[in-house]
Order: sequence, then C-alpha cells, then structure tokens
Amino acid sequence: MALMVMLAVSIVGPSLRSAVSDSSANTLGVASNLASSSSSAEQTTAVPSTAVPTTAVPTTAAPATTTSAPTTTTAVPSDQTELVHLLDLTGDLSSKSVVASGHGFYFAQNMMYRHTISVFTADKELAATIPDSVDLSAYGFDVEEGTYMGAPVEAAFSPNGRYAYVSNYRMYGPGFSGGGSDGCNKGAGDDSFVYRVDTETLAIDAVYQVGSVPKFLAVTPDGQRLLVSNWCTFDVSVIDLADGALITEVEVGRHPRGLAITSDGTIAYVAVMGSSDIAVVDLTDYSQTKLEGVGPGPRHLILSPDDSVLYATLNSAGTVVKIDPSTGEILDRVTTGAAPRSMAMSTDGLSLYVVNYNSNTMSKVRTADFEILQEFRTADKPIGITYDPFNDEVWVSAYSGVLHVYAEQRPAG
Repeated sequence: MALMVMLAVSIVGPSLRSAVSDSSANTLGVASNLASSSSSAEQTTAVPSTAVPTTAVPTTAAPATTTSAPTTTTAVPSDQTELVHLLDLTGDLSSKSVVASGHGFYFAQNMMYRHTISVFTADKELAATIPDSVDLSAYGFDVEEGTYMGAPVEAAFSPNGRYAYVSNYRMYGPGFSGGGSDGCNKGAGDDSFVYRVDTETLAIDAVYQVGSVPKFLAVTPDGQRLLVSNWCTFDVSVIDLADGALITEVEVGRHPRGLAITSDGTIAYVAVMGSSDIAVVDLTDYSQTKLEGVGPGPRHLILSPDDSVLYATLNSAGTVVKIDPSTGEILDRVTTGAAPRSMAMSTDGLSLYVVNYNSNTMSKVRTADFEILQEFRTADKPIGITYDPFNDEVWVSAYSGVLHVYAEQRPAG
C-alpha cells in the first residue's frame, strides 16, 4: 500500500485499477422530503435565523483559522441543562457526517452526492465548499495525470484543530475499476484515500492511501498516528502522521467501522459491524483481543472521559449499550429509536446524543442511568452528529440535506 506523500515528493505507489461506474456509486442516495433540500440548491441557508453567505469562499482563499480557546457557556452539568434547537442550515448538502474541530470549524462530508466538504464557522457561516477532486499523480502516486474524485464519508481532526483528515468511500478516475459496497466481501473494490485538509487554507494538502471503503477515522491524543477503519478490507490502517508512512494494517473482522482511542493512546476499540464483537487493539504492539457478544451490528463507539465506560450503538438491535471495557460486561442498554447510528458526548461525559436513522429523531440520554432526557424530530435520515465544546452545541447532519444546530442552555429559573 502506498504511503502519503507531500506535493513535489516523488514516491511511486502501486498501480491502480480502472474507472468506477457512476451508475453504481449512488446506492446509498436518499431522496429529500424537504423542499429546502433540493439537489438543485446553489447556496446554503440558515433557517430561521443567522444568515449564511450565498456563495462559498473559494478553496484557494485563506481565511484565518479560528483557534480561540474553547469556552463553556454554563457550569451546570450537561444532564441538568436543556438542549434547545437553534436553527437549521440547508442548501447544497447531503452530509454523511458532521464533525466539530473544537476550534471553531465544522466539516460536513457530502459523499458522492455532492463530491464536496462543506465547512462552517462557529457563527454558522459557510467558510468554504471544498471539492473532493485531486490529481493523485501530483502527490507521487503512479497514476495518469488528471482529476480524480472521492466521496467524503467521515472526518477527524488533529488535537490542535490544524488539520482535518477525511475518508473517501471510493475514488473516481482513470485506473479505478470499481469501489466496494456496503455488502462487500473481503478485498472487494479498489483501495481508496484519505485527504488531509489544512484549516488555515481550507484546501487539501496531503493524501494517504488506505484500504477499500474507508469509513471512520481517529487521531491518537498525541497527534502522531491516524487510524482508519476499512470496511471492505476488514482491517484498520495505522499511519504515522510525521512522515505519512503506513505503520501497519490490523485485520479485525468483517466490516469494521467505529473507532475509539483511550486518552493515553494505548488502546483502540473497533466496532466490527459485521459481527457482534468489538476488537481491542493494543497500540503499543498492535496485538488484538475482542469484547465478544456485545450485540448485533455494533456501529459507533465512544469512551467516557475517564475511559472507564465504552458506549456502542447496535444498529441491528436498535439499542445503545453501556459496556465495561475491562470485562466486556453490558452495564445498561436503552432503545433510543430505530437504527441508532452515530453518537456524540458532552465534555463532562454526563450526556450522550444519538441520531436514530429510521426514526428521524435525535435523543439526549443521561449516561448515569440511561434515561432519555429529550427527543427531537429531525429531517429525513439523520446520520451524523457532533458535540462542540467550543460553544456547547450539538450539530446533526441528515442525508436529506439539513444540518440541525442545537445548544445546551441553563434551565429557566
């Protein structure tokens, strides 16, 4: 597998295969049931307040990076505050995920439906629409010169918020014969790539080759390694971010997705969605054990701030479970809605936020006793969610073309 190389560095990657069929690329498309989310929209609009510019800042622009220290709007514990809906952002969006940098940026990954990454600022303005087009040969890969397109899935930020790493479901262009699919067997489809976006320029500045259908990503707390779960190669790529070298590929089982890394950077938990298990990878030597039988279809993982509890969505069972990571014991479970997908957690670890894909809802859950504190209706097919300590906000992305923005506020009185 080729390594990441910076522009003007000549490292030859392996030969790549032929072009992905556009007709097979749209297998996950979701038709919007909202007039405002029409695919013909040419601008992003805030509803009902905060105006957003009608045109994106060109990706060649260099807006100042927002790096102010995160602020907390209230000292009240998050399970005692009220989550309120602030506004909706609509326009040229169809986001698989939305991820907060913690330093004032929000990246929404629009898959192959828009071939873009939409970048918003803390004041809900559209800072840039970054196309997923790159010339792989310019980064040292042994391919034809020309434009290659990706399909942005998820993002993860470096600890200081300077870089965003974005996975691509598949690639389009000369030499690519086909991408994998959600139902792929091991090894199906071409290898894909992760892009690095510099948040000072809001442009792609580095490329890493990984496995087939990369999905979730996570950066170790020291900022030195990037972990990428590869859906169709059944493994996790580990990349050294100092030089872009591929350290290893850890095979974990059928259809890995969610990743959670302990605060000391020594253990990675991997949701093996094609099973009922969670892989436990020792990041000191890349040996592996498993938490077996946690439930069918584990998809997304989050660790509590002290690493003592692991939370998992069980997409097939329609529940969220609380796990003792030292034993694999299920401590509690809650049914939040049909097909719980992604989660986010408040900084204090007292509240969990869950999007329920087939119920079109988002739930706020108290982690202490798994009581559902609040529930919100969302646009069709909520799929991504992020919590931002910068301003105590929760952002939800829906495939149907809406970004919902909520905020934690002190209860009245």
